[in-house]
Amino acid sequence: MAGFRKAKAEQAALKMGVYGPPGSGKTFTSLLLAEGLGKVSGKRVAYVDTERGTDFYCKAVPGRTVHPEAFDFDALYTRSLTEVLSSIKALKPEEYGVIVLDSITHLWEAAIAAYGGNQTRAGTIPMHAWGKIKKPYKDLMAYLLSSPMHVIICGRQGTEYATNEETEELKAVGVKMKAEGETAYEPHILLRMEALKPKKSGEVAVIVAYAEKDRTGVLAGRTFLNPNFDSLCKPLLGLLGGTQAHMAGSDETAAQDAEQIAADDQKRAEVSAALLREWSARISLAKDASELKKLGKDITPQLKAQMTVVDVAALRDAYQTREKEVPATVAQPTEVAA
Repeated sequence: MAGFRKAKAEQAALKMGVYGPPGSGKTFTSLLLAEGLGKVSGKRVAYVDTERGTDFYCKAVPGRTVHPEAFDFDALYTRSLTEVLSSIKALKPEEYGVIVLDSITHLWEAAIAAYGGNQTRAGTIPMHAWGKIKKPYKDLMAYLLSSPMHVIICGRQGTEYATNEETEELKAVGVKMKAEGETAYEPHILLRMEALKPKKSGEVAVIVAYAEKDRTGVLAGRTFLNPNFDSLCKPLLGLLGGTQAHMAGSDETAAQDAEQIAADDQKRAEVSAALLREWSARISLAKDASELKKLGKDITPQLKAQMTVVDVAALRDAYQTREKEVPATVAQPTEVAA
């Protein structure tokens, strides 16, 4: 294990989350941000489109008031979580500089839909199955966070509920990204999108981005009208370095933990075997019941806690066998019935 070391910044790419209701400008804003990041890096944009939301953005639309030109990007049209993961892993960092997932909501739904096991009587997925369901999703998130490419994760908006402690009823308390519960916590920056309807005829809607989370502190708590690359990304680029921190996936961490657990188990087994040999020998040398009883008191719960269950049972058997063999120190008086 590496242990503690002096903290240093190891972020070479922006990791952003964007969510909002339909028509809030998630796709368009993500394309603006991705285009700017792609130009800065001199690399292409890889766009995962689960709902064909980019169809009218990959072509020029003269009537579009903002960015009437066609956006230039490479698209993957699928809702398959495994296909997305394998396709993203195949991207070459020297060729691609930005990844956009639109939307992560569909990929999370795909992970749930892939479950084919038994359900509870209420028709729900049992608790023990969620780990297997989440694994490919968690692997995707870990890969994106470790990628040297900029990542923009779009999600639909869902309602957040909390239980009233007095009535035990669910109550809507806010909104959140509609995805696996931890998703919104993963990116460096989380933006909630909203489209403000025009007040007068002929006016266009105003797209608003609320910076709900920003680990850099530059955007935190701010509101951006008609957000774009210059307002959201450009101020952050100077904070990036040349090295991207590695975020271990579930397989990697599981292998590391399993290796350590196996080493600990082996050490415990060796200590247990040594204690079993030592105390079995001492038991076999006990000359009488008194000496054996004294040894029994010395075999404390603390000592047995250092041994395996099998070795504790073997030590108990050795004690009971010797107990039948040794003579009593003092003959016990026999009670005579009156």
